[in-house]
Amino acid sequence: MDLFSHLLDGLGALMGITPLLVIMAGVAIGILAGAMPGISPSMAVALLLPFSFGMTPSMGLVLLCAIYLASNYGGSITAVMVNTPGTPSAVVTAFDGYPLTRKGDAGTALGVSLVASVAGGFIGIIILVLFSAPLARMALKFWPAEYFALAILGLSTIASLGGGRWLESFMAVLLGLLLNTIGLDPLSGVSRFTFDVVRLYDGFSFIPVLIGLFALSEVFSGIESGEVGIPPVQPDKERSPWPTVREYLKLKYSMIRAGILGTVIGVFPGAGGTIASFIAYDVEKRLSKDPDSFGKGAPAGVAAAEASNSSSVGGALVPLLTLGIPGSSSAAVLIGALMIHDLQPGPELFTRHPEVVYTLFSSLFVANIFLLLLGLLGARLWIKAALIPKRLLYPMIFAFSFIGSYAVRSSLFDVGVCLVFGLLGWLLSRSKIPVSPIVLGMILGTMIEKNLRTTIMMGGVSLFFQRPLSLTLLVLAFASVVIPFIREKKRTGGGL
Repeated sequence: MDLFSHLLDGLGALMGITPLLVIMAGVAIGILAGAMPGISPSMAVALLLPFSFGMTPSMGLVLLCAIYLASNYGGSITAVMVNTPGTPSAVVTAFDGYPLTRKGDAGTALGVSLVASVAGGFIGIIILVLFSAPLARMALKFWPAEYFALAILGLSTIASLGGGRWLESFMAVLLGLLLNTIGLDPLSGVSRFTFDVVRLYDGFSFIPVLIGLFALSEVFSGIESGEVGIPPVQPDKERSPWPTVREYLKLKYSMIRAGILGTVIGVFPGAGGTIASFIAYDVEKRLSKDPDSFGKGAPAGVAAAEASNSSSVGGALVPLLTLGIPGSSSAAVLIGALMIHDLQPGPELFTRHPEVVYTLFSSLFVANIFLLLLGLLGARLWIKAALIPKRLLYPMIFAFSFIGSYAVRSSLFDVGVCLVFGLLGWLLSRSKIPVSPIVLGMILGTMIEKNLRTTIMMGGVSLFFQRPLSLTLLVLAFASVVIPFIREKKRTGGGL
């Protein structure tokens, strides 16, 4: 009963014009920041951090967490409408969201992404409120061996991402892993494959690579196929542009599964919404009765991606508030915000400053409601983006791509990286090689290398098999690759 009374007290603290305006402003800023390629959730939180200095500790955290929560949804808007993921975790949303838009179902894609984001957000917050302490204790049991095994499990999703094109997907993920080795060695600091180019010492900045592979490659493909002169896709006039309640109900289990999975993965520091969305998408595809529809416009794919990356916000706040360990880069910025207000994250935060913690918890519920309202109000505006002629849309995508790439580090070099990877993505798509596994390889590369080498230094390769949790994750990863392969062989009559 103490928990609910604290939550009610926190909710009471928000029942005023100023707190509600702060939450609404945070949600609106988060949506806009997430929709802008080059502005990640962590960057959005960091940019608005100075504005929280003059606020009370509770209101400062409420503003920043509202931005964090909403920016995860904002990234899906451009992913769905123009195949330009605004945030790394929105990459997976684009797999099925953009094909739906091309078929004239932009309303379905946007509606599912919004409701799934809100549903996933609620699941993550509920788990955060009810299970913070036990989930934090579980996260503490993760050694480098477990993090390596978790990354390998994430890498095993290439079995689903490539559909029947196993070899092409494998080549693409290897390319992503190789690209990730460029820069300084994460443990020894030795430069690798930089060719004395100082800008490469930090490796390729992820956002320009992401924009190039997904946005610019799509523009180049459209120009090559002559789409510039084709009229824009018109939404289906025979039905509402927004999904019906029945269509949402069909996706309820997808959202619940992805929400729970995203929260659990979000708890582990360094995993984050991007890995959560890849794994949730893979799980949903394996459980689907029509797995072949994924990648071609399956609403369940959009639902799984959005529910998992939104729920990971609640998961990332678990180790932050209970242990003082950031579960994501955005959570790391929030630690700075706590310390600026003389609040030390950890177990004592709940006993010394319960009003701050439970006001924050209550504000997340309110922020989710504002996210739904603002998403619904902006829906018709987003849908109109599908009606922009390609001869106008493609120059706009070029401009936003270059601006977004430059904004990351104020570097023209990153603009060049964006252009080069746009050409690379276009050439790969012409060769029927998927670009998604490249992104997966680059996301997981550092996590795999660092934790592999740390584990070997700690106790050798045998340590992976001596620890039950890492062994379980490795077995799951192996099974997730081998079982679909065996099923495909049996289906085609090829035997084992």
